Amino acid sequence: MTEISQPIATPNPIDPTSPNDSLVLDTATRLAIERTRVAYERTIMAAIRTSTSLIAFGFSAYKFFQLDPLDGRTANAPPRSSILGPKEFGLTMISLGLLSLFLAWFEYHRDIRTLRSEYRLLPSSSIGLVAALVAILGTTILGVVFFNF
Repeated sequence: MTEISQPIATPNPIDPTSPNDSLVLDTATRLAIERTRVAYERTIMAAIRTSTSLIAFGFSAYKFFQLDPLDGRTANAPPRSSILGPKEFGLTMISLGLLSLFLAWFEYHRDIRTLRSEYRLLPSSSIGLVAALVAILGTTILGVVFFNF
């Protein structure tokens, strides 16, 4: 085994009796923490992108099949005899998009909380705001499809 020539963390040079959250980390450790944080953000951004696609596809499919120009039926026509019509398909896709967004959001916060418990000086991110906006949009679209607006 090779030994590390530099310490991973040294006490704050101003006050050596300070608590652990004021440790001065070496460059490699700081960059590793930053890479981990950014990887978590990339993961949540991918989940937001996927959930947005599912929500948009579900709403588009619902609206596309709401009017069937081939036989002249509209949304007010009697329901079809199939189990999974456009409304059910749209609701399913939108619900899956919202579910995947919420699960990814909880996983992101769990991971960041774990990282922050060890390294208190992590910068905050606005990715939660983006996830909240997509969740509000998705919930609104779910209501539109569910109540046939």
